Amino acid sequence: MRVWDRAREQGTSRGRWRWPHPYNARMDPAKPTFLQRYQPLRRSLEIGFWVGSYLFSAVANSLTVNMDVRRLHLGFAAWQPVAWEASSAIVALALVPAVAWFTRRWPIHLDNWRRMLPVHLLASIAWALLHVAGMVALRKLAYASQGLDYDFGPWWREFGYEYLKDVRSYAGVVLVIEGYRFVMRRLQGEASLLSAPDAGPPVEPLDRPGRFLVRKLGREFLVAAHDIEWLQAAGNYVNLRVRGHDYPLRSTIGGIEDKLDPARFVRIQRSYIANLDHVASIEPLDTGDARVHMKDGANLPCSRTYRSGLKQRFGGDA
Repeated sequence: MRVWDRAREQGTSRGRWRWPHPYNARMDPAKPTFLQRYQPLRRSLEIGFWVGSYLFSAVANSLTVNMDVRRLHLGFAAWQPVAWEASSAIVALALVPAVAWFTRRWPIHLDNWRRMLPVHLLASIAWALLHVAGMVALRKLAYASQGLDYDFGPWWREFGYEYLKDVRSYAGVVLVIEGYRFVMRRLQGEASLLSAPDAGPPVEPLDRPGRFLVRKLGREFLVAAHDIEWLQAAGNYVNLRVRGHDYPLRSTIGGIEDKLDPARFVRIQRSYIANLDHVASIEPLDTGDARVHMKDGANLPCSRTYRSGLKQRFGGDA
């Protein structure tokens, strides 16, 4: 009987294919670190930061503009500056997720800023176009609700004025996002491949590294390749999961796959690679895909493209 078939017979009634020797992982009872406590709240705090920032900006700017209106006797109603600032803040806030995605796809760092600068200048123009179009639409709605018409003026002139402000806003958002990611990578620990020594042959093959160097908060330590439980692509980085920690490695998922031991690591999805030694079970899904249950409790997606290859690694047929 093949290993795959035997494992399937030992599975649950839901049809889960189990590793012949299932392993029940236990969590380390050690006190959780700040990062471990922060991770469950991370998304909520990130969203809260941006919402709070733009809310504070809209309120503060509305107050100061209204003060200027009264001081200069400009004759605007109090609601008008509020409509101007609120519309700008709402559209800018809606654009932040797009900038976060864009900077994951085309990150800008000290070592590549010259090459990335033209890309982000073009992105700043797109930001300004969307921002201006969105805020003008919201202002027209606000004015129409009061029986008035909002006149933006000649587009070519007004857009140039707005772009001078928006390019700085875009740069500020990018700097905050990249700065935050830089801090998070330092807290998590950033992985890198071992470089060739200055003299003499390398201790281990550079095309098939047995260890990775991790820098974390000023310290350096080595992580054995076989201790990596799974890998996930994240933009221009690949997160290496090791004992509950993610260590980002600057690489593509395909680039690092070529350097891993094919007898131990297997691609299970476009963005995921799993270490077979850390797979607990595989659950087939009705869609033709599968769910890979890891010994650390993680559930990884396995697409139908890679499912047959994963099945063969367990001794079954495709």
